[in-house]
Amino acid sequence: MTTNISKLIDHTVLKAETTKSQIEKLCAEAKEHHFASVCVNPTWVKLCASLLIGTDVKVCTVIGFPLGANTKEVKAFETQNAIENGADEVDMVINIGALKDKDTELVEQDVAAVVGAAKGKAIVKVIIETSLLTDEEKELASKLSVKAGADFVKTSTGFSTGGATVEDVALMRKTVGPDIGVKASGGVRDIASVNEMVKAGATRIGTSNGVTIAQGNVATEGY
Repeated sequence: MTTNISKLIDHTVLKAETTKSQIEKLCAEAKEHHFASVCVNPTWVKLCASLLIGTDVKVCTVIGFPLGANTKEVKAFETQNAIENGADEVDMVINIGALKDKDTELVEQDVAAVVGAAKGKAIVKVIIETSLLTDEEKELASKLSVKAGADFVKTSTGFSTGGATVEDVALMRKTVGPDIGVKASGGVRDIASVNEMVKAGATRIGTSNGVTIAQGNVATEGY
């Protein structure tokens, strides 16, 4: 894998049963392959930050994960705490129910709370969970995320009913324009899939299969 492609990958482990040794392995792999970041649950941020000091690998964590149903105040606190522990990037889950209710004010304020807490100290990516949305809702979620100041929109948590599709990435790219990042996450398991997502407009790939992809193989599991 070229360095350019590897730098698109957020090397991800988010399962509840993740252990310290698995996080240590994740960070070692990320350093070896020069991935963009490691993406971990908040409890592991401080450890990852200590393991990745002086490297080109960022620490990414998740906020309101995986349901997005926390209040904006909780998400803002989570964000602030994560940054204090060493997070460079935060991937927040949008309030999906509010979006489906077309409560645009709540959705926008939810994202804005995280953006405000990041205060220029961390990149904010908004997970809209495309598998649960209509195309109209995907467009609305993307527009509200941009309006609230997000740096990226992201397809999926990897823990819902489906992951990233080329069609969804293309729709999100068309909606947000050229200056906002688009992260394809969930179900990306080989270089061919990475290339398809990038061609559709993705600027970051979230996957637990980073090493397999880097080795030119095809993963049969993972997210």
